[in-house]
Amino acid sequence: MTVAIDRATGKRHGDRAPRPGLGQRLKNNYQKYWYAYAMIAPVAVVLGALVVYPLVYGFYLTLTDANSLNTARTIGVNHIDATYKFIGLDNYKDILFGPTSYDRFWSHFLWTIVWTALCVTLHYTIGLGLALLLNEKFRGRTFYRMVLVLPWAVPTFVTVFGWRFMLADGGIINSTLHFLHLPQPAWLEDTFWQRAAAILVNTWCGVPFMMLSLLGGLQAIDGTLYEAAEMDGASAWQRFRYVTLPGLRSVSSTVVLLGIIWTFNQFAVIFLLFGDTAPDAQILVTWAYYLGFGQQPRDFAQSAAYGMLLLAILIVFTSFYRRWLNRNDQQLAI
Repeated sequence: MTVAIDRATGKRHGDRAPRPGLGQRLKNNYQKYWYAYAMIAPVAVVLGALVVYPLVYGFYLTLTDANSLNTARTIGVNHIDATYKFIGLDNYKDILFGPTSYDRFWSHFLWTIVWTALCVTLHYTIGLGLALLLNEKFRGRTFYRMVLVLPWAVPTFVTVFGWRFMLADGGIINSTLHFLHLPQPAWLEDTFWQRAAAILVNTWCGVPFMMLSLLGGLQAIDGTLYEAAEMDGASAWQRFRYVTLPGLRSVSSTVVLLGIIWTFNQFAVIFLLFGDTAPDAQILVTWAYYLGFGQQPRDFAQSAAYGMLLLAILIVFTSFYRRWLNRNDQQLAI
């Protein structure tokens, strides 16, 4: 085999050019994409200030014993320096395996899982049912769509306060039950009914988003598929199972994932409905807020540790969820 050699450079033809160093590659990328970097820079700065820095500082707090008594503060003209110290992973050990770990973490974790599963299931099933109805052609369909979107358009605090007034002992719900000679639950006092009320209110707030998302997915399904299925003698259930559900697969996977993340971290409904008067109805995010801001002394380190655990749980769940979806997609492709 002969190799041609460039007499001027002494290099053999066919040899790969040496890979440039890291500095050179960064310089080349900057020269090529400087405009994109300039457009992204403001967003990156804002995200760094509002997300990355609090996240890093919050993780640092989890490794300390910081609370409202030993952090730096100013009282009048007197400045008191911080006296908290580094304790490593003791906060995580205390939360997960400490003597009060079940009452302080695991009980709230289990209720958060149940709360998320029930709420997202109700969001999806009711939203899908309403989307199927609104996808049909009938008189006044636009009006009904507008009415069903209102719970999502109204600010959350207005919706929750309205439900709180209706669920009170003298509210319209118990008054109606009394008129019908039916039992009147203690919606805002008893633990079971507090949890039921929270699921009810969150379902009311979350169904419109699912309905709109799934309605968009339904309208994107090719109508000829339904015509072909009907010509083949498929029943309504078979058309729903073999045409509608597969057609909604990509939309459903996305909205369910978003629904799980939002519901798992749903702070407004629980906090505005009960405040700190329902300890057994608190999910992890509201319990973390209570530890950091609703008690004395305020335990900043433990509250931040709860936040890190919440983040870790959602990252792990999202990773497994996406992997499961990808595996199912590959099986369907085969």
